[in-house]
Parts: sequence; C-alpha cells; structure tokens
Amino acid sequence: MIDINVIRNTPDKIKKAVADKFISADIDAILDLDKQIRALMTETETMRSKRNELSKQVSKGQGKDEAIKIVQALKTELAQKEQVLDTKKQKLDQLIATVPSIPEECVPFGKNEDDNKEVKKFFPKGKKSVPSFDFVPKDHVQICQDLNLVDTARAVKFAGSRSYILKNDGALLDLAVQRYAIDLLIKKGYSLTVPPVLVKEQAMYGTGYFPLGKDQAYHICQDELYLVGTSEVSLAASYGGEVLDIKDLPVKMAGSSVCFRREAGAAGKDTRGLYRVHQFNKIEQVVICQEKDADALHQEILANSEQILQDLGLCYRVVLACTGELGLGQTKKYDIETWMPSRNNYCETHSCSKLGEFQARRLGIRFRDSDGTAKFAHTLNNTAIASPRILIPILETYQNKDGSVTVPDCLVPYMSGKKVIK
Repeated sequence: MIDINVIRNTPDKIKKAVADKFISADIDAILDLDKQIRALMTETETMRSKRNELSKQVSKGQGKDEAIKIVQALKTELAQKEQVLDTKKQKLDQLIATVPSIPEECVPFGKNEDDNKEVKKFFPKGKKSVPSFDFVPKDHVQICQDLNLVDTARAVKFAGSRSYILKNDGALLDLAVQRYAIDLLIKKGYSLTVPPVLVKEQAMYGTGYFPLGKDQAYHICQDELYLVGTSEVSLAASYGGEVLDIKDLPVKMAGSSVCFRREAGAAGKDTRGLYRVHQFNKIEQVVICQEKDADALHQEILANSEQILQDLGLCYRVVLACTGELGLGQTKKYDIETWMPSRNNYCETHSCSKLGEFQARRLGIRFRDSDGTAKFAHTLNNTAIASPRILIPILETYQNKDGSVTVPDCLVPYMSGKKVIK
C-alpha cells in the first residue's frame, strides 16, 4: 500500500512507477478524488461543530424550537454527506490498491525478462560451462518415465491438466531437496513454520497478490477462502495488526507449504513435464525487519538460495529484474535462473523480493523504535526450493549414459543413503 501523502507530494514519481511497471493505475483520478474527500471532510466537520453548538443552545433552552428544527435538518444533511464521504473513501482505497511501489534507482527499465540484467553466473567446482554430455541426453519427462518417477497419465485422469503424481524415488527426491533446504535454513537461524494454505481475502490483499493477481488464485467460494501460491502470504499475514518490539527484529521464517496457482492465461505455455504446474511444494524465506537492515537481509536470503544450488552442484545465474518484471509491491527483485539442459537455457527457479513498507502498510505490521515511535516494518522474501521444478535441472544435469541418475552428494543422506537412481 502506498501512503497517500507520497502520492500527493510526488505524483510524478508515482506516475513514472506506474509507467515503468506497465501497470494500470489512474493517479490523476486518485488525486482528484482525494481532493474531493478532503473538502468534504472539512465541510462535514464544520457541520458537526454547528450541530453541536446548536444542541448546547437547545439544552440551555435558548431559542429551543427554532434550534431543534435546524439541528434536525443538519443531522439529515450530515448523514447524507457522511454516506457520500464513506463511498468516496472506499473508492479511493480501491484505486490506491492498484498503485505500485516505486522501483529502486538501480532497477533497469524494461518490459519483460529479456530486459533483466545479469549479475553473476555460477558453475560447479571444476566446471567452466554448462553441462555437456558424451551421449544423447534425455529431458526430464523421458527420465521420469524410464525410471518410474512420475505418473502424469493417471494424475490427469482424475485431477486434470498440469497434474502429476510423484512416486518411488521421484517422491523421495522431492522430499529430500525440501528437507535439505529446511535444515540449511534452520542452521542459519530461520524459524521453521508450516502455516495454513487456505487464507482469507485480506491476507491475499495485504501481501499484494490482490487485486491485480486475483485471477491466479483458486477460490473456495463456499467458505470465501483462497489457496495460496506461496507461504509468504500466510507468514506475513500472521503478523498483521501487530506492533513488534525492536529487539525481536528481524523475524526470519522458513515456510514449508504446498502451493497452488491457476496459471490463468498460460495455456499452451511450458506445458510439458513439471515446469509449470498447478500444485507444487515450496520452502520460502520470509523476513520482517527495519528499513536500515533490508538491503543486507535481501543479500542474505539471496545467498541462502545460492548456497542450496551450489551444494546441489547446479549451474545458475542471478539476474536483476527489470521494472516490467516487478510485481505491484516489489521495489527490487533478483531472480535466480537454473540451467535446464533440455530447455537449453537458464530458467527461473527462485524469486528474491524486496517490498519496503508495501506489505506492512497493508497488513498493519509495525515495530516500536527505541524512542517509542511505532514505524512500519519492511518485508522481504525468497524461494529456497520450489519442487517439482527444481527436479528438472537435478535429473537432467545428473543423468548418466546408462539411463540412471546420480543423486547429488548433499541429498544422499535424505535418500536413505541411495547414491544412484536406476
């Protein structure tokens, strides 16, 4: 949520953010409506003062009959104006909900992922390039079929398109990579949380996924609940309306949850295999902190995810997302793209976001500073592991000529000591 004072005082900056993020928001309409509301508030306050003064006269018996008539007329007119005022305030809130946060100066201008700026690349020890094979490699779909790791046909039969059943060593690998990420984050001081994945609309709105992303969420109409696309929603919303003690900051959480996305508008895009599915498992990093610590913590959660990929022995690159790739509330975002041999490309597996006060304002998350002042907190988040997408580079990178797949060393303890899937 953007502070109305920021919109009033720096409308040109807000308009630029709207244009740079390619988001539809009418700033002039907001300013005009805000002006009407302030004028109406002044008018109603004047009417209340007059009504109260006349009421005092009535109580003292001064011009009682005439004063009563005026007071009654004022009450009627005031009630009508207050109703108009409430309607305009609701409309203003709806309009402000579409206003994006301002990207940081370092964020490159651009429309889509092609305009992202590469920050770094990583190749595992002893490697100088992406994986190459001395045999014809398979894609993850064929690997899963040959090793009996996934059953798509049966899943589609009862659950529809983009559904899958992980089985045998495929299910173990899915759990192994999640457990590895969890253990790493716990060692780094993150609190493990398994939150609800069915949430109220306010949680989705408060974290910035509504109103613009409403078409991507599954809606349980009977109960007016929504399935989350990330535990970030649940974890951030769990602190809604609280005033935290400064000594308790930063709050560092590792959220483990199943996640859901409708993928509306993605028909025919990335439909093969496990890349873009409706249900997936994710370990998410969520941080609530002071503004002064936000940059350092943004780098920390990025480094945590990089360490996981490095330990897995995967090639990846980090890109600084351009303005058009930022969501409504994001002020800065890094994406980590992991090399997927079958796609012959680096593909997004992690999204590391800095949101400033945006979510905290919407959710009402504040902290009491050392001087006693209540200030809005800042929030950050980043994927630690999202599966089954991460299984694609693991299976394809570690495939062998005989059709087997070597288990990354860090995952062997989580696979009951199994070093090779065959």
